[in-house]
Amino acid sequence: MKLSVVLPTFNERDNVLALLERLERALDDTAYEVLVVDDDSPDGTAAAVEGYAAAHPAVRAVRRVGVRGLTSAIQEGIDRSRGAAVAWMDCDLSMPPELVPTLLAATAEADVAVGSRYVPGAVDARDDVPLHRLASGVLNGFLRLLLGAAITDYTSGFVCARRAVVERIRLAGDYGEYCIDFLHRSRMLGYRVVEVPYRNTPRHAGESKTAAGLAGLVRRGTKYLATALRLRRTMGR
Repeated sequence: MKLSVVLPTFNERDNVLALLERLERALDDTAYEVLVVDDDSPDGTAAAVEGYAAAHPAVRAVRRVGVRGLTSAIQEGIDRSRGAAVAWMDCDLSMPPELVPTLLAATAEADVAVGSRYVPGAVDARDDVPLHRLASGVLNGFLRLLLGAAITDYTSGFVCARRAVVERIRLAGDYGEYCIDFLHRSRMLGYRVVEVPYRNTPRHAGESKTAAGLAGLVRRGTKYLATALRLRRTMGR
């Protein structure tokens, strides 16, 4: 098994099947598995994935009852996975599944490959959420100042890592905090992290899980900066 792809879902019924179809086409020449870890979505996401998986043996549905959270869902998928590398991404079709083979190929030379919205050739085209796009760009600027400019997109959430890395570093923190923590710890522990440009597009359907409104973005951004300050204090820059 060369690659495991973990897809954490909550209320993504209108996106996940199209994502799975595109992802399977992109990985047609790869020995892979896809684990969809759903937090018992009330919109029927898990049932839709279970129906799809019945005809697609590379796909596994993991329905979690009584447990909820992005970070723990990704971690559970990692724990259940078997691939030599593990990738994860958002399930709203804002991240192109066609980039996953490129991220996997990058791990031939690097330990961690990250889809970035800020390296040359990348575009953050989320015109539907201009405030979120602005806040993300500003926040990542501060994160680069605090943690180093070797990584441009600390809150990417579009990652592929070798098995050795995810076995050593368990995900910690809520929402985007986990990605800041994972990427910085990876780099400071001596793993090579590379970034791959991609075009981040508007969510296809459904509601964003990102904080709504300016107050929510400020609260979340404060948590991100607190995570960065902790990492700088404990691990350096």
